[in-house]
Amino acid sequence: MSEQTNIELVQQAYAAFGSGDVPGLLRLIAADVIWHFPECADIPWAGTFRGHEGGKQFLGILSQTADMEAFEPLVFVAQSDQVVVLGHERMRAKSANRSYESHWAHSFTLGGGKIAEFREYTDTAAIVGALRRA
Repeated sequence: MSEQTNIELVQQAYAAFGSGDVPGLLRLIAADVIWHFPECADIPWAGTFRGHEGGKQFLGILSQTADMEAFEPLVFVAQSDQVVVLGHERMRAKSANRSYESHWAHSFTLGGGKIAEFREYTDTAAIVGALRRA
């Protein structure tokens, strides 16, 4: 696939995520996808998740724990089978009713016309601060 096609696939995945279309998102990711979020004992959705079931688990924990107030993928950079996206989010932790903001980087590895691996780099300290009850 071309680098532009890879960017378009990742943009479709963000559109599905943003609209809550989990089946649409799953159609864009490989059945054996590996989903990485930085390890942090205080973040319920942290860790490595595998396959479609792992992706659904990650999204389920995230939606049970936080509300998305803003989610903005801003810059897309592609090289070969890699797409890196820089963006910004504001989420509200349901348990403490506090928001956090973070800039992030997402790295996607594509293969066979699907997302094969996802890795997030974000401000885990900001997330933990919002999750903690006052």
